[in-house]
Amino acid sequence: MNDRASDRTGEPGRAGLPGAPAIALDVGEGAPRVTPLPASAGAPRPADRAIADGRGAAAADAASDAPVSTARFLQLFTAVMVPMFLAVADQTLLATATPRIAHDLGGLRDTTWIALGYMIAMTVTAPLYGRMGDRYGRRDMLLVAMLLFGMGSLCCGLAQSMIQLVASRVLQGLGGGGLIVLSQALVGELVPPRQRGRFQGYFATNYSLGSIGGPIIGGLVVQHGSWRWLFLANLPLCLLAAWRVRRLPQLRSPQARPLTDALGAVLFALATTTTLVWVSFAGHRFAWLSATSGALLAAAAALWVVLVRRERRLADPFLPIELLREPGIRRTALTVVCFGASMFSLVFFLPIFLQLAHGRGAGESGLRLLPVTIGIVVGATITGRLTARFGRPALMPMAGLCLAGTALLGMAVLPLYDGLLTALGFLCGVGLGTVMPSAQIVVQWLAGRERLGAATAIVTLSRATGAAIGTATFGAVVFALLPGVAAPAMDAAAPSEIGVGSAAQAAIAAGGAIGGAVGGAVGGAVGGDPAAAAAAVTFAFRVAFAGAGAVCLLGAAIAARNARLRI
Repeated sequence: MNDRASDRTGEPGRAGLPGAPAIALDVGEGAPRVTPLPASAGAPRPADRAIADGRGAAAADAASDAPVSTARFLQLFTAVMVPMFLAVADQTLLATATPRIAHDLGGLRDTTWIALGYMIAMTVTAPLYGRMGDRYGRRDMLLVAMLLFGMGSLCCGLAQSMIQLVASRVLQGLGGGGLIVLSQALVGELVPPRQRGRFQGYFATNYSLGSIGGPIIGGLVVQHGSWRWLFLANLPLCLLAAWRVRRLPQLRSPQARPLTDALGAVLFALATTTTLVWVSFAGHRFAWLSATSGALLAAAAALWVVLVRRERRLADPFLPIELLREPGIRRTALTVVCFGASMFSLVFFLPIFLQLAHGRGAGESGLRLLPVTIGIVVGATITGRLTARFGRPALMPMAGLCLAGTALLGMAVLPLYDGLLTALGFLCGVGLGTVMPSAQIVVQWLAGRERLGAATAIVTLSRATGAAIGTATFGAVVFALLPGVAAPAMDAAAPSEIGVGSAAQAAIAAGGAIGGAVGGAVGGAVGGDPAAAAAAVTFAFRVAFAGAGAVCLLGAAIAARNARLRI
């Protein structure tokens, strides 16, 4: 392997228990080989020593890699799956409720912030919860996150104006960021490494069901009751989850350091907020090439540059820069970015494509996501079982993303009959389902027990980054290729459904509105010829599907260069 030396851990090539002889991890073909390093190799840097110490803890875990008992499995499952489902489902629950909320509270145009405020708060707090969980205990910090989430849900259910609802959603998001990160970190803390694949498979299944099932649940509740119950129903679920989490053991790391980089946290919040606002509103509230777009983009870029330069100089930065120096973690993060871009683009735009090109209704086109969802469940389950059996998690994303990329390229070139589209969607889901379980296992293994929270936050941020880039780029390509489609038409059609993290909600709930506006614009541009309009729509989406497939294959190539870890 050409980059063999760069794949060694630590400074490069350092790993081991504190006080033990330094070792080198050779990740050439086959399983890694551990050999002593000479004492004269020099002392590792503080950031690299953190990785080395964590790797030693991870290696020590392997010695007690016994199967998890059924009682422990049920205890963990009921404790961490409910918080995860609540945080994910609340990203999409309000899709079908948005028109009713706007009718009751007013401010239709401002409903964008219902989803965006929650998403910004979640993204900003994810690394903070990771750090705080490592320092003060992940179980207790998860209880704090559930308290904030529950308080936000109560305030949302009692909101009497749009401003109150948006502010309550921000409070809810401040807790939601911890529910996702700390639930996954708790599994890494309490489950031996080789057995984590089983749980990460369930996590991926839970995440998919929450993302795509949210709009369906929201539609049923709004149809038969009030949208306020979408929030108030969280309260008993939060109490149930808190009771189960409280029964888990509390482990606290004596080596974890307190958070000292407050300015870094503020810069990260500002950079993230500016970026998400630009991605969500560009091409929607303002044109991509407008002065507003340029100003937001320049501000976001400047904030990120200042943040990265500052974090690289600090010994204990807010962002886990020291973990990204590990090649295996860095490549896994890039793989997850590619995964997020491809998956969210597919889930967002496939129903819209079916409405515009095939004349399907919003409900039927939304149900076409079921094969993708089932495929993700199957892929995640297979990945978890194979990892638990063979201990080789790093191989699955490479094969899975190749499969997903091939399926997406098939959508770009093959005639999309119902049966073929269902098969390709299922295969795409199977391939995408292999990524997140493997990514969590690899990153947690390389970071070690002491850095589980920070490592999990890296994966969460990578997925959110991929979702933002993917949906924005995919949408820009599609609507640029569609004749007669302008931003004002999109703004009038769906003022609240275009945004980061709104993939399923836009696809199912707003798909009809978007499809109607875009279909009318395209039809007018081609003189009202249905065949010409369908051909224009098909071409635009085929180009975008090909781009998503290429991103999947890029992710597979990055994953192929990752270390072939055996845990």
